[in-house]
Amino acid sequence: MNLTKVIVGMSGGVDSSVAAWLLNRQGFQVEGLFMKNWEEDDEDEYCAAAADLADAQQVCSVLDIPLHTVNFSSEYWDRVFHYLLREYRAGRTPNPDVICNREIKFRAFLDYALNLDTDYIATGHYVRCETASKPFCLKKANDHDKDQSYFLHTLHQGQLEKSLFPLGEMKKPEVRNIARRQGLRVHDKKDSTGICFIGERKFRDFLKTYIPPRPGPILTSDGDLVGEHEGVVFYTIGQRQGLGIGGLADQPEGPWYVVDKDLRANSLIVAQGKQHEALFHSTILTRSIHWIAGSPPGNMENLKAKIRYRQPDQDCTLGPYDGTYHEIAFANPQWAVAPGQSVVFYRQDACLGGGIIEARKR
Repeated sequence: MNLTKVIVGMSGGVDSSVAAWLLNRQGFQVEGLFMKNWEEDDEDEYCAAAADLADAQQVCSVLDIPLHTVNFSSEYWDRVFHYLLREYRAGRTPNPDVICNREIKFRAFLDYALNLDTDYIATGHYVRCETASKPFCLKKANDHDKDQSYFLHTLHQGQLEKSLFPLGEMKKPEVRNIARRQGLRVHDKKDSTGICFIGERKFRDFLKTYIPPRPGPILTSDGDLVGEHEGVVFYTIGQRQGLGIGGLADQPEGPWYVVDKDLRANSLIVAQGKQHEALFHSTILTRSIHWIAGSPPGNMENLKAKIRYRQPDQDCTLGPYDGTYHEIAFANPQWAVAPGQSVVFYRQDACLGGGIIEARKR
């Protein structure tokens, strides 16, 4: 009897490890695949690829499944990292996880796995996918604190048809308990953070390797000079830490936040107080929207959206396309809207799709 073959993207973390265990237990023919996607710093303190590979090998040994290894560094550099650098140089704040999922985990990985005659790929993402009827529906995970649908809003029907998400119904503590009971040494491994596939590092210092610093003035929203920045591309809207502003004789005490960036004048604009009006915008613009179903929903009522991961869903209205932009109007002003980030649409637990924030209006 031919078993259904699934290749699991094994990161060396607890989530993908338990995803492989679950599928193996359910009777699939499971194989693992470890992706190496960054080669610039193989000897660097931040590069954990060797340790992650060792962890993936231990898990596959315990599960008695084969582990493939593949190097997608070229694809990552061309499809992901160049995009990130272009966005930062333009003064925007891209989301590496969204682009990684689109270009590597559900494109390069999927294509590679299909060439190995697999039926499905699987990952440790916390999402659910309803496949009982078409179009397939991407839904939030049962564990809303871990839900990762925001990062997968660029997936299309062909990718969902070939993808399994075993952890969608589970809570994170349950996942760790399974790993511990099955003797997987990754059961208490810290969740990965930092830049997708590049790891944890001092981000500003990392970017300086690729984008030369260009110091300039830090100005208040009233035009007063209050400091000097290292380069506007190294800051994001809503940033508080690392501004180097404090103890100004002619300014009241209180935290400063980045509210705007003027690339042409090379100026960083700041304001005091997290509730400053300059940090809030009611309308955002995006050039295009990717709909997971392949087309926009027929009913736009009760539409919600979020502009950052783990933000509660926000009531909004999607205006008609004017030939350049889609306009999204929020019922309540949104804090620290950062061009380059994603706006993702929901109806109840269903993730409908999303787009890149191009601009914002009050």
